[in-house]
Amino acid sequence: MEKEIVILGIESSCDDTSAAVVRDGMLLSNVTASQAVHESYGGVVPELASRAHEQNIVPVVHEALRQAGVTKEQLSAVAFTRGPGLMGSLLVGVSFAKGLARSLNIPLIDVNHLQGHVLAHFIREKEVNESTSQQINKSPAFPFLCLLVSGGNSQIVLVEAYNRMKVIGQTIDDAAGEAIDKCSKVMGLGYPGGPIIDRLARQGDPKAYLFSKPHIEGYDYSFSGLKTSFLYFLRDQVRENPDFIEQHKADLAASLERTVVEILMEKLRRAARDLGIREVAVAGGVSANTGLRNSFLDYARRYHWNVYIPKFGFTTDNAAMIAITGYYKFQDGDFCSIDQPAFSRVTI
Repeated sequence: MEKEIVILGIESSCDDTSAAVVRDGMLLSNVTASQAVHESYGGVVPELASRAHEQNIVPVVHEALRQAGVTKEQLSAVAFTRGPGLMGSLLVGVSFAKGLARSLNIPLIDVNHLQGHVLAHFIREKEVNESTSQQINKSPAFPFLCLLVSGGNSQIVLVEAYNRMKVIGQTIDDAAGEAIDKCSKVMGLGYPGGPIIDRLARQGDPKAYLFSKPHIEGYDYSFSGLKTSFLYFLRDQVRENPDFIEQHKADLAASLERTVVEILMEKLRRAARDLGIREVAVAGGVSANTGLRNSFLDYARRYHWNVYIPKFGFTTDNAAMIAITGYYKFQDGDFCSIDQPAFSRVTI
């Protein structure tokens, strides 16, 4: 009888401290501690984030093991996010993972955070919610395209295997999530802007206002022009009516969301057509956006795609995606030496 593979995953790339346990590819626990301290600053403060990780890492890992019913002695390996991310935050998770693995004399597995988001589609759970859309929680077949969208990334990734991914399109300036957050801040709506814009957009008219769309060659994205267009539009309107934003914030949010989603989906559609691929997935924090999720289902009907949309809990930073990536790497014996440093910037 083969020995079980039990992987502890640790994620600390930004402001969420997360730990998860996977046994033979099945998720047993996924515990995340978020940091509310950043809300009053309108963005993540790196120094505060790293301090909070130091406070959270031990209790979060302890709770993940407890919920999984696993002792640390049963672990086969420790997988951790090595980058990209905030260096101070990464160092907390990396240092803890190294110390734990060394104390248990088990392998270390380094995980690229962006690859983890893509492989979130391969997380398996014991309980499946039958009321959700049929595409949710199923794994795409290789090769597939993945639209990876978050506060820091907007990429189209060609995924040929769990360890063979190629970025075929990416933003040349702002990421989609970054643009949404900045526009939300201009409107005075608070941080993080994504969930606020999403909620307001459900109440507004997506065709109320038109904002500029970029004309970029290939599959690359650009969102700086949209952000500037939005800013100048608000400036001109507020000059004539100081209460314009408050009176029209739902329509503004809906029109902004529609523009972002159309920019994202048009390039993705073109890539799928050119490559002849109908297996299409979405991942990253912005994949929680209702408008984008609905657009994916609409494109599935129009272009006969098989689409894959992660559960809300697997869209934002989480250790389950790190643990499942670690599980696949463990099977290949793809381990990391203890002297490998964290890295703040890296691509897939």
